Amino acid sequence: MPRIANLYFKTAIIFLIAGISVGLHMSISGNHAPTGAHAHANLLGWVTMALFGVYHALNPHKAEKRLAIIQYVVYTFGVAVLIPSLYLLLSGNTAMEPIVAISSLIAFAGVLMFAVIIFSGSEASSPAGVSRAH
Repeated sequence: MPRIANLYFKTAIIFLIAGISVGLHMSISGNHAPTGAHAHANLLGWVTMALFGVYHALNPHKAEKRLAIIQYVVYTFGVAVLIPSLYLLLSGNTAMEPIVAISSLIAFAGVLMFAVIIFSGSEASSPAGVSRAH
């Protein structure tokens, strides 16, 4: 499995642990105000990162490209800053709003970079006897 795929899976499980922890904290405290942070940790962190990992595992020739690691760093940084700042914002700390906005844009930039990876041409060789349609 490509290194980047393994990195995505490891990062995804960390976000799953964080998301479940936030959910448990909300349940125990009875304060459900930060539900959005819980959802973002699970969807942007756990689910999306795991899917990025699956894509790279299935497309190892794209996982080897420099853009793949740059995209990982950008997206992970954006989500890692977004989750706690969103938690604080939803818990009443309005000073976090600019941090949430900026980190959201950074995470979105990571998604756009992933789109470039997906839509970039494949450099993998075709199996013998299989021709590519152009």
